[in-house]
Amino acid sequence: MTHSQSTGAALLVINRKEVARALPMADCIAAVERAMRAYSRADANIPLRTVFALPGGRDFFGVMPGYLGDPRALGAKILTVYPENAQRGLSSHVGLVLLFDVAMGHPIAVMDAGAITAIRTAAATAVATRALARANATNLTILGTGEQAVTHLEAVSLVRQLRTVRIWGRSTDKARKFAREHASRLALPIEVRESADSAVEGADIVCTVTAAREPILRGAALRPGTHVNLVGSSRLGAREADDDVVTRSRFFVDSRMSAGAEAAELRHAQDAGLVTERHVLGEIGEVLNGNIAGRTGSDEITVYKSLGIAPQDLAAANAIYERASRENIGTRVPF
Repeated sequence: MTHSQSTGAALLVINRKEVARALPMADCIAAVERAMRAYSRADANIPLRTVFALPGGRDFFGVMPGYLGDPRALGAKILTVYPENAQRGLSSHVGLVLLFDVAMGHPIAVMDAGAITAIRTAAATAVATRALARANATNLTILGTGEQAVTHLEAVSLVRQLRTVRIWGRSTDKARKFAREHASRLALPIEVRESADSAVEGADIVCTVTAAREPILRGAALRPGTHVNLVGSSRLGAREADDDVVTRSRFFVDSRMSAGAEAAELRHAQDAGLVTERHVLGEIGEVLNGNIAGRTGSDEITVYKSLGIAPQDLAAANAIYERASRENIGTRVPF
């Protein structure tokens, strides 16, 4: 991304609503797939993100910098993670994505990070689901009822022809509200289940998008052939799935480096002596590039552990910037 049209005299500011307008889910899926392919062929410079806990241990501050070669993008995401924000009607992820001109080094755009995170995380799940789920997978289960549940419903529906959708959350009232509000999006009824086990019974695709600290998904509840996207936990000490989910599966990640440092479900199984680091078969970008096999049989359980990495944010931000520039979205301010 050289953006030679940029002069450095103005900074493009793109708010939350404008991010959603400039980044349709289908476009984000394409951008994230391109980024994951580039990342796994080493066409990127992405250090491990810096995340630290704020006083009290529940809230976090993080910085995710990087350079991506395809598309060319340079920048960083700076954000806070406040899980209790959901109870206030706010996003749990709040912050900024900064883009810089690759050729000249000056900042060219600042965007709402919460909106980008919500869209690109679900887009990454869609990329993995398209690569790893059975071609005839039609039954989706979502564990969780927050913002990521909304975007995941949209994203997965774009890569598989869904026939049924089930939802489970710790609050049945929230799950019912989700079902009422979003069933019309797919012209499909969304069934609310009272337990996570009953929600995943018969599922072809499972997405966990919760803030759970202890497992809510049991491997024993999964039928052969299921594809699982583990999304909600992005740090050690908080895992959504038990050891059986890990050990029963062909296990893939977005980044080997990030998974080694932050994938709680994998680390727990390793610490228990149930698997080694070799249990990670590869990155989803390696599957997309044809370097390793993804699903090799219809009865296999596949897992994609999503931690979220800077190439996804950079690719999404690049797509937003290009559309915003074409369609006059956002506000240019002197800088």
